[in-house]
Amino acid sequence: MAGKEDLKLLGMRVSPFVIRVRMALSIKGVSYEYVEEDLSNKSDLLLSSNPVHKKVPVLIHNGKPLCESLVIVQYVDELFAGPGILPTDPHERATARFWAAFVDDKLYPAWIGIIKAKTEDERTEKVKETHAAIRQMEEAFAKLSEGKAFFGGDSIGYLDIALGSLLFWFEAVRRMYDVEIIKSSEAPLLVAWAERFGETAEAKEVVPEADEAVQYAYNLRAAYAAAAAAAATK
Repeated sequence: MAGKEDLKLLGMRVSPFVIRVRMALSIKGVSYEYVEEDLSNKSDLLLSSNPVHKKVPVLIHNGKPLCESLVIVQYVDELFAGPGILPTDPHERATARFWAAFVDDKLYPAWIGIIKAKTEDERTEKVKETHAAIRQMEEAFAKLSEGKAFFGGDSIGYLDIALGSLLFWFEAVRRMYDVEIIKSSEAPLLVAWAERFGETAEAKEVVPEADEAVQYAYNLRAAYAAAAAAAATK
């Protein structure tokens, strides 16, 4: 197993995508060096390690960088001994990947749109899209969990990490806009799942408080507003 000197993770505390990787490494019991990035002033190491997207997370293993959170989680699962993250059954494995992609392609753009919306009508539409995606995740959980605690069975797995990494941001949205992302009236199974997920050792170890996400979102909106105002005066 690689030691601490072999692994370096470039990340940001409130990034759900970074949290995925940190949880995967925690599940495997792997030591690593964590480097917090300032995305408003990206380091040369980040820019050279991820020249395509210039984003976190980046996992550097033996000097070789890997990008994109779900790709990194799969790599960590295959590389290190310890509890499995992805299912061993090929069909279950493919299904988990499908729904993780759904989280990133459908759910993420919807809920982040709530924060980025410039008008109330736009925000209302994004709330509807988010709730529609959550209802589909509720149906998926009912089928995939087979009555167990998590998508991955009795313990958290790949899909749990993919969705669970967003939960503290869902709470941030509730505090900012009084919008409940996972409603007990529409997704009671996911409500219970979210509570169990938050109590896991892996979540407690790396998931920040929602207050940090709220502050980050407000700071980001202020920066966008300042940039827009500056552009308008040119």
